[in-house]
Amino acid sequence: MSANASLPKIAFLGIGLMGKPMALRLLGAGYPLVAWNRTRSKAEELIPQGALVAASALEAVRAAQIVITMLEAGPVVAQVIDAARTGFSADTLVIDMSSTRQSEARALHAELRQQRIGFIDAPVSGGVLGAEAGSLAIMVGGSAVDFARAEPILRSMGRPTLVGPAGCGQIAKLCNQLIVGGTLNIIAEALLLAQAGGADPTAVRSALRGGFAESRLLEVHGERMLARNFLPGGQVKSQSKDLDNVLLAAADAGLVLPLAEHVTQQYHSILAAVPHADQSAILLALEAINPSLRLGTAADRLPE
Repeated sequence: MSANASLPKIAFLGIGLMGKPMALRLLGAGYPLVAWNRTRSKAEELIPQGALVAASALEAVRAAQIVITMLEAGPVVAQVIDAARTGFSADTLVIDMSSTRQSEARALHAELRQQRIGFIDAPVSGGVLGAEAGSLAIMVGGSAVDFARAEPILRSMGRPTLVGPAGCGQIAKLCNQLIVGGTLNIIAEALLLAQAGGADPTAVRSALRGGFAESRLLEVHGERMLARNFLPGGQVKSQSKDLDNVLLAAADAGLVLPLAEHVTQQYHSILAAVPHADQSAILLALEAINPSLRLGTAADRLPE
């Protein structure tokens, strides 16, 4: 699709599992977009859809009014922004859509504010399917002025909500990840209990649909567990990182979250074995402490 010259130019830094479909949504909406990724070939996959590809993060941001980062973790975001910052212009707005710590988002906001550069943290939930469909939940921390400027762009990728000042997007994402991680553990326990008790776990999941236990997680990840399909959407390593950050945020706030601590330990128990598997592979941690039980009969589908 050809770019609309009246729309702001976007530099998209990080064309990974989530970044690629998000960038495609922006290209589909007509935004002029320059892509950069450490592995250049991943960015080049966007060329047929109209993207330009930059050799460096600095080169990517030089003509951009909007800089979007979708990177692995806070230190990587800081490193990439530091490499690119001399290319920012006076009207640049940085939108970090990575999942980082609240303290990292606040620190980056303070640093960029000294350059009079706008910043919002806007982590997402919805996985690869949500990114492809443009239905991501986007949790935004920043000023009302910066949010108003970013909102039309974010709406091309999902549903943005301003939840507070800079850093609060990351807190909202951690709340999301705590609910997701905890619920996946409960779904795994419920399905394994159904099987251990002599019921058909597939039929039990079907019976629960429409009741109070109904959820998107039961629909999508319950099916993944029953099919033993652990090929990645959201990965174990990402969920583990986010849960570690939940505990750090809780400690900063003076909170004790015992369930969060347990869920984090469960993910840590399988992190080394299946770091790139889908987060629904938490089922494997439960089966490891119940070695006489295995959900279903399908062979495990795991990333190589």
